[in-house]
Amino acid sequence: MATSFEVGQKLVSLCRENKNVEAVDELYAPNVVSLEAKAHGDMPARMEGIDAIRKKNQWWLDNHTIHANTVSGPFPHGDRFIVHYKIDVTPKAGPMAGKRMQAEETGLYTVRDGKVVQEEFFYHMG
Repeated sequence: MATSFEVGQKLVSLCRENKNVEAVDELYAPNVVSLEAKAHGDMPARMEGIDAIRKKNQWWLDNHTIHANTVSGPFPHGDRFIVHYKIDVTPKAGPMAGKRMQAEETGLYTVRDGKVVQEEFFYHMG
């Protein structure tokens, strides 16, 4: 069974290649919980289940042009690890459509039995 650090290494590797959905499919538990800092449009701040998390990640990829993506980590601590993300994107829809922007966030992931069971994202939306 993979350690939290090994799960983090694989997650970072896949996210660096914008393979977020593959990361969810391979590394997440069926009952995973995702916690965003705030709700965004039709997406609640709390989502549960691998299907909901897969759809959220696919929505992100489908609705943004990604110019650059820097993924740092993982930084392990017991059954958890942190990953730092820096993105340069242009949204394709919504109030920011067509406006290139840069953002940073940190994800805190909890691992049990070799799978991510919870992800929490920390960021500031001015």
